[in-house]
Amino acid sequence: MRPLDGLVVLSLEQAVAVPYATRLLADLGARVIKVERPGSGDFARHYDRACGDVSSYFAWTNVGKESLTVDLKHPDGAAVVTAIAARADVVMCNLSPGAARRLGLDADTLRSAFPRLIVAELSSYGDGGPYRDRKAFDALIQSETGLVAATGDGSSMARAGISVADIAAGTQLHAAVLAALLGRSKTGEGATLRLTLMEALAEWMHQPALYAHGTGKDPERVGAHHPTIAPYGPFTCRDGGAVHLAVQNDGQWGRLCAVVSLAPDARFETVAGRVEHRAELHAQLQTYFDQVDSDELLADLDRADVPAARTRPVGELTRHPQLVARGRWTEVPVPGGVTPLLRPPVDGLTWEAAPVPALGEHTDAVLAWLGYPVDKIADLRSRGVTSATPLV
Repeated sequence: MRPLDGLVVLSLEQAVAVPYATRLLADLGARVIKVERPGSGDFARHYDRACGDVSSYFAWTNVGKESLTVDLKHPDGAAVVTAIAARADVVMCNLSPGAARRLGLDADTLRSAFPRLIVAELSSYGDGGPYRDRKAFDALIQSETGLVAATGDGSSMARAGISVADIAAGTQLHAAVLAALLGRSKTGEGATLRLTLMEALAEWMHQPALYAHGTGKDPERVGAHHPTIAPYGPFTCRDGGAVHLAVQNDGQWGRLCAVVSLAPDARFETVAGRVEHRAELHAQLQTYFDQVDSDELLADLDRADVPAARTRPVGELTRHPQLVARGRWTEVPVPGGVTPLLRPPVDGLTWEAAPVPALGEHTDAVLAWLGYPVDKIADLRSRGVTSATPLV
């Protein structure tokens, strides 16, 4: 038994943020019916071909869902979606607010018809403010919230290497839906939840924003190192491998000095001093690291209880010794093949690996669940309102 078994989620979704939120719900047992365009589907299906016939983004965010292809602009297609909403517990949407209203699938319309429904809407910037009509995607939100300006090295800025705005929005939307479900279990009332990409990532940018507000200066861009703690970042060793230090207090600093035979130096006695004299500190540490291999250094640091890690390329993650030893990777069917995917990171909940759906794979089954007879299902398909493999 999974926590959300029996719960039905209808999702008008594409790209990453809402699909990630609904995948987290699917991991907990919810039945997630994903609405896609006939013919093309969620445009994230086609970002790359890293996982069989679908992209790495799509495989990651759509495990365990059902794919329903339906033309939302056709009255018969809209009727299908409304019929699902009538039986659903949650509707999630990242259509533009205007598009959702035109289709009659916005939160106000749905909640008016189905008061027990929980409707969660994601937009770029929200309905108010000067940016209300501006479109935005992950990298643009990273820029607007200061993440791009805070990331990089020296004069060079960089976007984060993952879709962090989408992930921030997805995790917060997922948590809000769970809270609303708990609330409904107590009151019987549904909820309208609205989140913006801008505000989701702004929440995650709290610390650097408070630092800048309090000091009057933006955090310095220092590449993979930490702007306000040192030594805190990767250092290359004799064999070309890199070890990432994370020395955050004076006790750890003293133990590191013992490992690398660094003499006492007044400039480096405090965290602030080590940051102020970062260049000199790094130069002295590098002299030692140039004489030791990365595995040897990491072993010495582990024995001395100095926080450190290997700096690994992304391609090693699917065979990382810790994840492999703990059995975190599993093979999941995807359209055109199989791909390795991680189990949910929280143990203690029942989870089973489920396939990533082909486009429209579950259309006929969903229509049959709604009570559509076989001839009506065939009629919708013949007129292009849906597209799917006929029921057998």
